[in-house]
Amino acid sequence: MSYQVVVAGAGPVGLWLAGELRRAGVTVAVMEPRSERDSRSRALTVHLRTIETFASRGAHHLFVSEGIPLPGGHFAALDSRLDFRRLPSPFPHTLALPQERTEALLEGQALDLGAHILRGHEVTGFTEHPDHIAVHTLGPHGPSTFQAAYLVGCDGARSTVRTEAGIDYPGTPSTVFGWLGDVVLDSPPAPGYSYFGPAGALMAVPMPGGIHRLVGLTPRDLTTTWPGQLGLDELRENVVAMAGTDFGLRDPLWLSRYGNATRLADQYRKGRVFLAGDAAHQHFPAGGVGMNVGIQDAANLAWKLAATLNGWAPAGLLDTYHAERHPVGADLTATSRAQVALMTAFTPEGLDLRGLLAELITTLPDLNDHLAAKVSSLAVTYPPTTPGDHPLSGTRAPDLTLGDTGLFALLRVDRHLLLDLTGSGRLTGYAGRGLHVHTATPHHPPAEFTDVRAVLVRPDGHIAWASAERDGTVLTDSLTAALATTHRNSCPIQQPARSRAR
Repeated sequence: MSYQVVVAGAGPVGLWLAGELRRAGVTVAVMEPRSERDSRSRALTVHLRTIETFASRGAHHLFVSEGIPLPGGHFAALDSRLDFRRLPSPFPHTLALPQERTEALLEGQALDLGAHILRGHEVTGFTEHPDHIAVHTLGPHGPSTFQAAYLVGCDGARSTVRTEAGIDYPGTPSTVFGWLGDVVLDSPPAPGYSYFGPAGALMAVPMPGGIHRLVGLTPRDLTTTWPGQLGLDELRENVVAMAGTDFGLRDPLWLSRYGNATRLADQYRKGRVFLAGDAAHQHFPAGGVGMNVGIQDAANLAWKLAATLNGWAPAGLLDTYHAERHPVGADLTATSRAQVALMTAFTPEGLDLRGLLAELITTLPDLNDHLAAKVSSLAVTYPPTTPGDHPLSGTRAPDLTLGDTGLFALLRVDRHLLLDLTGSGRLTGYAGRGLHVHTATPHHPPAEFTDVRAVLVRPDGHIAWASAERDGTVLTDSLTAALATTHRNSCPIQQPARSRAR
């Protein structure tokens, strides 16, 4: 069979990617070796930027209704928790939602949009041709080959796609092994409970269905030797050693260990092959950011694939996927290593360092905001297209109030959004394939938007261009130049007549 895109892996990253491609009319098949979804909770945290990404497609309501909102998070399990309520988002909290439910919701959306999800099909390799890629799979009825324009590996840290593509995955091995248990607690601690001291680190996180996740590590977990499977007795022993009680823990749903092996693919694209999620980056799961960064990988890649396949992408657009997301992966791995260093600082000196940093988070609100924006991905900024671009270029677009709607509600995967913030309608003539124009005067815009006259927002919600120019001719000339870098020249954009209106 033939598809425009084949995705390896039906985890959250592959499923969001598939749904996005279908929203743009791209045919897509997802190959998944498992015959059924993994019932383990695994990734538990849905971060702010991920909720915003879902909201930009009207796909967030079920996540918000099912997840437990948590207004605080942590950096390296410091005693001072990060306050997400200070961040400029309509969703100033994370959601505690087991990955099994996240996958179920994303799979339902992808199927409703027309994606083909082929369970029991494992990608075993591929053969790349000048005009297509042949994806080889092993399914319930034996080997098969699927033809596609592009293949995306969302198949985890042991990615077959990455290995077959010959993409290096350098990094460092595990030197620490954390543990977790999803259990019933008869006497749970207050929300936000955490402990850190000479005996180790422990956090308790409420989950839907009356379950709690106990997660932590002890000084004896600082080892390069695999300690073996976690048992309920060891979990109880660890919890009692730190909390003085086991909180009445019982009936484990999942007990697991995880290491701090940290790796980053040196290429996110090689020919017709792309990597996203854990196939591109592996790290210690501090702060629950991994799945979220992977979904942002998919958000960045999806619109670029769609624009290319639908004929309005400029030359070289697909290469910007690596250029933009690889630095994000490098920052992710570096930040994760830094957190591991703090989370294993059990010496008196280490405890003093942690106390100092916790005090700074409390007394310096800007530090709280910086770290909260970093772990939630709100701080991700892509390089501007050209030197001298407006300072907003590359940043995440906030959910501006535009008349009776918000900016997120106007975003689509198959087009850029051009906002004429003058309210004059001067830019309506730019509407065309791959571009939607909306005219409105924002209500109480943030300070950085006070003098902005026009904004071009990419399908993934990042700003491609902005201008505070009040001269009509200069404004439209600047916009025309910006569009040349975001849309193929043959795209039938109708430019308005020149005007010097102010």
